[in-house]
Amino acid sequence: MTQTITPFVEARKVKVLDKPSLEDARATLAVPTYLADKGLKTFADIARFEKELGGKIYGIEPGSGANTQIKAMIAKNQFGLGKFQLVESSEAGMLAAVDRAVRRKEAVVFFGWTPHPMNVNVAMTYLNGSDDALGPNEGMATVWTVTSPTYAEQCPNVHRLLTNLTFTAADESRMMQPLLDHKDALESARQWLKDHPQDQARWLEGVTTFDGKPAAANLQLSSQ
Repeated sequence: MTQTITPFVEARKVKVLDKPSLEDARATLAVPTYLADKGLKTFADIARFEKELGGKIYGIEPGSGANTQIKAMIAKNQFGLGKFQLVESSEAGMLAAVDRAVRRKEAVVFFGWTPHPMNVNVAMTYLNGSDDALGPNEGMATVWTVTSPTYAEQCPNVHRLLTNLTFTAADESRMMQPLLDHKDALESARQWLKDHPQDQARWLEGVTTFDGKPAAANLQLSSQ
């Protein structure tokens, strides 16, 4: 749990659900897997590939936390990155540069994160050995659902649904892909439920309709 929310939890102004909704989020430097297969697997390996990389690390928007952390590594010559340049643009600009490099099988290091469709569209490998330069535990993160302190008592049915809603980063990355392709969000959600009945059953376990009937059975009938 971050320091940002801790004071509110301790003051009992919000409540964090007992079970996280996502346990395998991650944000750190990454490379195409074909480059990892050549030996670029850790932060310490980057400097050895300086020539192939053109001395560049691709980041996102100027002023972002990730870019600030990468600049700090370069300024301190951490991992021997003192001669490297951070290329700042935008999420779309960075991904376009990665896409060009991948199509040409060229070397590229970039700021990656999951969940995100980039993990579906690019065979990518996250670098280890960061010494917490981009966050603790190699940039891993856990996502929790937060409610008002009395929400479970006021809305037990919805609270049960929120408790049931757990995801993996891989699944969320795939869920995001249709939106990246500019498809309708509601139709994309319906299609996911249709294609993944096990998720539908798990998320709606114990959840009821307004008239007290099992929500899962009602959803199945409405989708036929």
